Amino acid sequence: MSFLPTEPPWSTLFILLLAAVISFLINLVNRLTTDPEKTKAWRKEIAEWNEQLRKARRNGDKKQMEKLMKKQQYILQLQAKMSWQSMKVSFLFFIPLMIVWYFLGWTYGGKEIAYFPGIGFQLLWFPSLFWWYLLATLSAL
Repeated sequence: MSFLPTEPPWSTLFILLLAAVISFLINLVNRLTTDPEKTKAWRKEIAEWNEQLRKARRNGDKKQMEKLMKKQQYILQLQAKMSWQSMKVSFLFFIPLMIVWYFLGWTYGGKEIAYFPGIGFQLLWFPSLFWWYLLATLSAL
């Protein structure tokens, strides 16, 4: 016996609410664990370096390209730091989301999760857990 709602419209609303809560939590943790000002400054510095490198290549300025290539390692380190900022949240939520998906799959696997209102005929397919959760998550962003 499941304590989760298994029939539409309650299952529809539950999955929608769950997707919104998970999106909210991920965004909240992302904001709490990253420094937006530092990330913005890093992005700006990387973009400026890329633009200067593009100009130097376009103009064939070998001296400028050598100067910029000396800074390449630093730019790669900045890009790695930015990637790690976003990966931290992914690592933090991976196992909890796998557990949530295990229970959702166990409860809703192969069942109709949602109906589309206003459609008077049976669709060839019904929105499964995966598709409804994906749609709900995209609408929660």
